[in-house]
Amino acid sequence: MIQIINNYSTICRGLPVKPAMTIIIALCLSFTAKAQQTGAVELSLNRTIEIATDSSLQAFSAKNLYQANYWAFHSYKAARLPSLSLTMTPLQYYRDITRRYDSEENVDIFREQQSLYSSGNLSIRQNFDLTGGTFFLDSELGYMRNFGDNVYSQYTTVPIRIGYSQNLFGFNSFKWEKRIEPLKYEKAKKQYLYNREAISETSSEYFFSLAMAQTEYDMAVDNVSSSDTLYRIGEERYKIAAISQNELLTLKLDAINAKNNLKKSEIDLKRAMFAFVSYLNMDKETSVRLALPNRPKNMEIPVDAALDYARENNPDFIGNRQEILESEREVERTKKSSVFDASFRASIGFNQVANTFANAYQNPSQQDVVSIGFTIPLVDWGVRKGRANMARNNLNVTKISVQQKEQNLEQDVVMTVNDFNVQQDMISSAEEALELANRTYNTTKERFIIGAADINSLTLSLDRQKVAQRNYISFLKNYWSSYYKIRKLTLFDFEKNEALSAIFDHEMNVGTR
Repeated sequence: MIQIINNYSTICRGLPVKPAMTIIIALCLSFTAKAQQTGAVELSLNRTIEIATDSSLQAFSAKNLYQANYWAFHSYKAARLPSLSLTMTPLQYYRDITRRYDSEENVDIFREQQSLYSSGNLSIRQNFDLTGGTFFLDSELGYMRNFGDNVYSQYTTVPIRIGYSQNLFGFNSFKWEKRIEPLKYEKAKKQYLYNREAISETSSEYFFSLAMAQTEYDMAVDNVSSSDTLYRIGEERYKIAAISQNELLTLKLDAINAKNNLKKSEIDLKRAMFAFVSYLNMDKETSVRLALPNRPKNMEIPVDAALDYARENNPDFIGNRQEILESEREVERTKKSSVFDASFRASIGFNQVANTFANAYQNPSQQDVVSIGFTIPLVDWGVRKGRANMARNNLNVTKISVQQKEQNLEQDVVMTVNDFNVQQDMISSAEEALELANRTYNTTKERFIIGAADINSLTLSLDRQKVAQRNYISFLKNYWSSYYKIRKLTLFDFEKNEALSAIFDHEMNVGTR
């Protein structure tokens, strides 16, 4: 800072003492203001994305959505395993008056009846995906006790029974679940990665919005200091008739406009700051100072490769395949239900009844059960046929809709990749333009101070510097927004040349160890 002040002291030689001291004091105030800002939390773009991915409300929503789909898939896998269940009626007591037939009198009479009943069934079931049927193995125990004139107790048992049941010509839901549920989970995983990249894209938007607001504010602060200093110098030069009154009034107007612009920039900065910390779910009183990312390295992304990765990884493409499968499932369901339903059930086992628990398990008799049932629609006025035709039409609509969505998505990928490839050259041009604008403004300001440049040249160079600064940040913003949008659409890291799903699987494996 001392060196910079010494440089400006050299520039101010030959001027009256008052203007020279004004310049030095203004510079000190400017550097003091900037030094006070160093107490703020400094964040880079990468750190901003890390915080947003971990703590933002958007991140919490994405994580919970993935967890819900994970447990849905876990339930599907569990349903494919054998299930063990216990069904019990611990106590069932009857006391009522019922109608009975009296064989001696050959008439129906009403009698009071009291009975106690208890039962239990232990069953193992296994679904069979190929046919859509279910194998089962179970065991039963029942107890009954009658009260009244004839008190007696009985036990009935089925020590073991094995059987199989299924719809003969009906809809096999197990087959379709086996095709759709893994695809749904794959989509959920890719959707989670997609949402994380969407967080990165949104974070970059907030980051550069705040960076632009901070840059505007910094330029406004510098402009207030500079315009005030130039106006005071103009006053001294007006006294010696070095400038006209019109030029002095122009300098004064610039100083007033600079102060008004500073107030506006301060309001815009507060709004951008509040939006930024709110999105990151940080304390609302947090003050942040952003560090712009370095100039990105040159990276050309082939359009064909981006399209291939998008078709393979993008959750919308996976969701399109899921939509078609679900429509085809509905076509098969309605087609088979439009004819007739037939069910089959067969079991073989043993059973016994006795007055004591021990005898109920001795010398059991063989129990064989075979049943076939039919449900044949005779007259339904075309309801089932209409549902089948509607399902086929819906499948055609789904295929057309999917084709349109995939075309739009592919177009989005192509346009984003092309924009990204162009942005790199634009950043190089903007960087060069900013350097030239800064040099031009500094040179023009120095020449104005010594009287070698007029006010119009100074104003023009200042405007060009502001435009160059805004363009540079704008091009940086467009570059990183395009970069993260490409990652979102393709779920592929082109810097590491690795699919994001592979990185995600590695993180999950490390987290479960």
